[in-house]
Amino acid sequence: MDKVALITGGARGIGRAIVEDLGRDHRVALTWHSTAPGALQDQSDLLAIHADLSDPGQAQTVVDQVLGRFGRLDVIVNNAGLVKTTPKETFHAQDHRAILDLNLLAPAALLAAALPHLQRGAAIVSISSMNAVLPPRDAVTYGASKAALNLWTRAMAKELGPDGIRVNAVAPGAINIPEAPRSDALTELFVKDTALGRAGTPSDIASVVRFLASDAAGFITGEVLGVTGGYRL
Repeated sequence: MDKVALITGGARGIGRAIVEDLGRDHRVALTWHSTAPGALQDQSDLLAIHADLSDPGQAQTVVDQVLGRFGRLDVIVNNAGLVKTTPKETFHAQDHRAILDLNLLAPAALLAAALPHLQRGAAIVSISSMNAVLPPRDAVTYGASKAALNLWTRAMAKELGPDGIRVNAVAPGAINIPEAPRSDALTELFVKDTALGRAGTPSDIASVVRFLASDAAGFITGEVLGVTGGYRL
């Protein structure tokens, strides 16, 4: 029986690439909030769920819809996230909370809702960031949320390991998203500091997520795998 994968924030960018990649041999559900999935939702074997995962109460609703459609859940990809500047000169608590709610608390809420239904061999993959260790200017709370997500990844791997459930994360480097491309000048700055001499693509991340979600990575858990092209080596 095909495995079932849930990808949050799967309508655009990295999330969409993951949906398209895993969709080749998984039954796929995705969540979306502000960007509709367009043609993706016309696929008969795909479930598109409109949800605001910054509201922890929606995690159970999402899991229930996945189980109602497919009857099982094998892979969770925590891709939905919020990048927002939080300059030191001002403080707006709601901005900081919004970042933490989606980047850190949403994966925890989703796991709690899904855990009773996850079987041995299930895999959780979260999308972190190189900014977890390279603090971004004027976006420290974003970086802190990803650093916390990395710790959560390792902690859940330790706690769920005896149940045969693996938990890992992918930390992308500079990835050019078609729907929100960087300027040529900014891309060039990143490329100069990247050993492979190019910016990454969403498919670069999707292929690594596929590996970590697969049985080929059956002895890998608690890892945060940098997919940066050698940024700042």
